[in-house]
Amino acid sequence: MLEKELERKFVEAVKKAGGRAYKFVSPGNAGVPDRLVILPGNHIGFVELKQTGKKPTAIQNRQMDRLENLGCHVYLLDRPEEIDALISDLKCTVAHADDEAYTKEVMNP
Repeated sequence: MLEKELERKFVEAVKKAGGRAYKFVSPGNAGVPDRLVILPGNHIGFVELKQTGKKPTAIQNRQMDRLENLGCHVYLLDRPEEIDALISDLKCTVAHADDEAYTKEVMNP
């Protein structure tokens, strides 16, 4: 399946789940993931989409690693049958802003 077809199916599935899948572009930062996904309930993640069987480039891997090291949820999607599982997994995650203990620690060190 072509990447653009997979991306279209993914965006539709995110909308159906009540969320948004913004095209993520960051000038001066080559290799950032394709989509910033926000689901109801403060579930936020980044998704790199690839044609089935294709692998991320070295710079894409570095950018995904950087985001993961910052505590972000980052996914690689290359098959349409993985879309529902990705959305389900993201629904189980919550950004730290919703974590009272984390917020207290960061705001009042």
